[in-house]
Amino acid sequence: MPEPDTRYDVGRWASASLRTPPTMATQPPARPERRRRGVFSKVCACCRCCAGRNDDADWGPAPGEVPGERRAEPVVREGMLVLNTVDLQSARTGATRRAHHTNEYESDALIVRRGQPFTLRLGFRQPYDPEEHRVCLEFLLGPTPQVAKGTHVLVPVGAAGTQGWQAEEVDSTGTTLTVRITSAPTAPIGCYRLGVKTRSPAGEYAAPFDPRHQVYLLFNPWCSRDSVYLDNDSLLEEYVLNESGRIFYGTDAQIGERTWNYGQFDQGVLDACLYMLDRRGMPHAGRGDPINVSRVVSAMVNSLDDNGVLIGNWTGDYSRGTNPSAWVGSVDILRQYHRSQQPVPYGQCWVFAGVTTSVLRCLGIATRTVTNYNSAHDTDVSLTLDIYFDENMKPLEKLNADSVWNFHVWNDCWMKRPDLPPGFDGWQVVDATPQETSSGIFCCGPCPVEAIKNGLVYLKYDAPFIFAEVNSDKVYWQRQADGNFKIVYVEENAIGRLISTKAAGSHQRHDITHLYKHPEGSEAERKAVETAARYGTKAHVYAGRSSGEDVVVSVEATEAVTGQDMHLSVALTNRSTGPRSVSLNLHVAITYYTGVSGPVVKQERRQVELPPNGAQTVPLVVSYAEYQPHLVDQCAMKLSVSGKVAETGQVLAKQHNFRLRTPDLTLTLVGPAIVGQETHVQIVFKNPLPQTLKGAVLHMEGAGLCSPKTITVGDIAGYQTVRLRQNFVPLRPGRRQLAASLDSPQLSQIHGFLTVDVAAAPGTTSASPARHPATRESPSRQPTPGGSPARQPAARGSPSRQPTPGGSPARQPAAGGSPSRQPTPGGSPARSRSSPATRREPGRAGRPV
Repeated sequence: MPEPDTRYDVGRWASASLRTPPTMATQPPARPERRRRGVFSKVCACCRCCAGRNDDADWGPAPGEVPGERRAEPVVREGMLVLNTVDLQSARTGATRRAHHTNEYESDALIVRRGQPFTLRLGFRQPYDPEEHRVCLEFLLGPTPQVAKGTHVLVPVGAAGTQGWQAEEVDSTGTTLTVRITSAPTAPIGCYRLGVKTRSPAGEYAAPFDPRHQVYLLFNPWCSRDSVYLDNDSLLEEYVLNESGRIFYGTDAQIGERTWNYGQFDQGVLDACLYMLDRRGMPHAGRGDPINVSRVVSAMVNSLDDNGVLIGNWTGDYSRGTNPSAWVGSVDILRQYHRSQQPVPYGQCWVFAGVTTSVLRCLGIATRTVTNYNSAHDTDVSLTLDIYFDENMKPLEKLNADSVWNFHVWNDCWMKRPDLPPGFDGWQVVDATPQETSSGIFCCGPCPVEAIKNGLVYLKYDAPFIFAEVNSDKVYWQRQADGNFKIVYVEENAIGRLISTKAAGSHQRHDITHLYKHPEGSEAERKAVETAARYGTKAHVYAGRSSGEDVVVSVEATEAVTGQDMHLSVALTNRSTGPRSVSLNLHVAITYYTGVSGPVVKQERRQVELPPNGAQTVPLVVSYAEYQPHLVDQCAMKLSVSGKVAETGQVLAKQHNFRLRTPDLTLTLVGPAIVGQETHVQIVFKNPLPQTLKGAVLHMEGAGLCSPKTITVGDIAGYQTVRLRQNFVPLRPGRRQLAASLDSPQLSQIHGFLTVDVAAAPGTTSASPARHPATRESPSRQPTPGGSPARQPAARGSPSRQPTPGGSPARQPAAGGSPSRQPTPGGSPARSRSSPATRREPGRAGRPV
C-alpha cells in the first residue's frame, strides 16, 4: 500500500525547509491528460518560477514564503497568466448581495454568508485558455493565516479546495473568467483577504494583495448545513433582518416598552463587531463556532475583564457619560467604541442586551431581546431567593444579598448544540450584563432554554444562575430566639413572570414564559424546581415544609404619572371559618430596578380584624411630596408587607414593586421622506413636574434614516411644553423607525418613536429590494421554529396599560418543512402587512405604561 502524501500533513513546510519531489507512488490520482502537460514537460525543472508546478492540488506556500505576504511587483515572464482586474460583484443592489440577504449593509464591500455560492469575475492580460491555464483563489483570515487552521483557504478552480471550499468555472470569454465559489458552512467568519495565483507553461504567477479585494463572510441562518440554520422565514425576517425592535421594562403589573434601533446594517457596525472579537483575542480559527462566538460577545459587550464595549453603572450618577435611559440604539455605542477603542459610559441591562442583539444579528445569528419580570439574582448558588427577617419581621438588609430585579433583559440566540446531548438545539440564553463570573469571566451563556425549563442545571453554560433568575422560589427566613433561622413562608410563583419579547412582524409583546418554565404550580414545574435545588447549596429547603395557611395577602397599585400621588391597597382574605386578627407592618421604600433598596419613604403599622371567610382592604397613599426627594432611575418603589395572625401564628410576607409613569415624546414627520432629500421631524414634550428640568438633552437615531444625533435642549420650566424641529436625510428606502429620547437629571426614561416610509430617489430603483428566501435543504433533526402567534396590527396610540395575557400563542406552520423532536422557538407571529403612507405612532417607545 503506498505511503500517504506528506504534502497534506499539518505544518509540512517549515520556513527553512527544502521541498522533496514526491515519488510516483505518492502522486494523487492523475487527472485526464491535457495539452498543458506536454508543454510543461518540455520546460526545465530548475525552479518553480520557470517550470511551474504541474500538481493542481499543491498551491500552498513555497519554502520560505510567509502566507499573506506577497511581493508588490512579482516577477512576470512572457506567457504568464497575469491578473489584471478583479470584479467582486459586490454592488448592494446586485444579485450576490440580494441572494445572501446582505444588501442592507451600508458598505460597498463584498459581504456574503457561508455555505452559499457567490461569483467573481477575473480579468487577465491575455486570453484565458482552460487547457493551458490553472487558477487558484486564496482566502486569508487574520494576521497569521494557516492552511491547517482553516484561516488560509486555497481553492483551485475546478478542483477540490481546502477546508471544504469549492470553486468552479462558470464562463470564460477572451481575457475574462467568471468563477462560482462556495465556502464551507463551518468556515470561520470574518474579513478575508482575496488572493489569486495562476499557472501557465511560462510558470506560476502570484498577484499582489489588493486591500480593496476583501470578502466579509458571515454566519448563514438560511443554509441548512450551518449550525445557526433557522427554518422559518418570518422569524429570519424578524430576528436577523429587522433593524429595530421593542424592549420591555417596568414591572409585571405595569409593563413599559421602548423602541430600540439595532442598526446592524449601518455603516461601520460590522467592522466594530469584528473588532470586538479581535479585542478579546479570539483565535480566528475558532470563529466558525457560534457557541464560542456568542460567548465571547457576551463577555465583550461589558467592559469588565477585557475593556469591552460598555461600562455598567447603577449608581444614578452619569455625569461622566450618558444615562443608560438616554440611549435609543446600538449604532452610536458601537461606533464610539470602535473609534476610541475605549469602553463607552454607561449601560444597564437593556443597553447590554440591545447591543448584543445588534452584534449577533450583524454576524448572522438569529437573536432576540428578552425581558424577564421579577428576575432573581442568586448570589450563593442556592437556586432559591432568600430574604431574611429578624424576630419582629423587620428585613435584615445586611443578610439580604439576593435581590429581585423588577425586570432584567438578556438575549435568546438560535443555534445547534453539538456539545450537548440531543434535544438542546434551538434558543440559547446569552446575557451580557455583568452580574456573576463564569469560569472567572463576566459572561453568561449560551445555555439552552430547554435545559432551564426542566431544571437541568448541570448543562453548560451557566444554567444554575439562569434557572434561578426565572424559576427559583422566594424563601422567607425569620430569626429565632436561639439565633438560627426558620423558613416561615415560601412564595412559589413570584420569580420569572411574563417573560417577553417583541413578536415577529408586529410591535406586540409576545409572552414566551412557556418556553422557559412549565405552568406555575404544575407537577412538572415543581419537579423542575426541586430537581434544580438538589444541585444548590440549600437542598434541604423543600424538606419538612408545613401547610395550614388560611390568611392570604395581595397588593394592588393604581397607575400614576410622575408628579402625582400614588394610591396602594393591601387586600387580606380569611379562608377559615373563624375570625382572624392580623397585625400588619407596611414599609414603602425607593428601589432601583435591580431590587436594591433606597431610602424609606413611608412606614405604617395597622391592626386588621377579619371575619370568618371575609376580606378587608387596607389603603395607603404615598404623596408626591413624600417620594419626590428620593426618586431614582425608573421611578420605582417597593412596598414590603409583613405581619402575623394572632390566632394561628401564621406569618405574612409580601413584596410588591410598582413604578410611576413618565410622559412620552410625540414625533411627527413634516413632509415626505425620500432617499437623499432632507426632511424634518417635529418633537413635542410637556414637563409633568412643577420643577424645572435642567440641561435636557435629546438623542435621536434611526437605521437607514440618519446617523445618531445628540442635541442640547437646555432647561425646561415646570409644566412647560417644548417643540423641537430636527432635519435628517434618509439613506435607504423602505419602512424605517426613528427613535428619540429626552434626558435630564430631574427626569429620565422619556422616549418616543416614529414609523417612516421612505421612498426611493426619483429615477432610481429601491436599494432595499424585497427579500427573497434562499433555497433551503431539508435537514434531519432540525428544530421547528413554530409557536407563532397570529399577526396583530401595530397599535397607533399608546400601548396597553396592563400586561398582555400570557400563554402559548396560536401556532403558525413553519416554512420549509417540519423537522422533528426539537423545541419550537415560539416567539413569533406572521409578518404584518405594510400600511400605506407615513403614520405617527406617539409614545410607543420606551415609556412606562
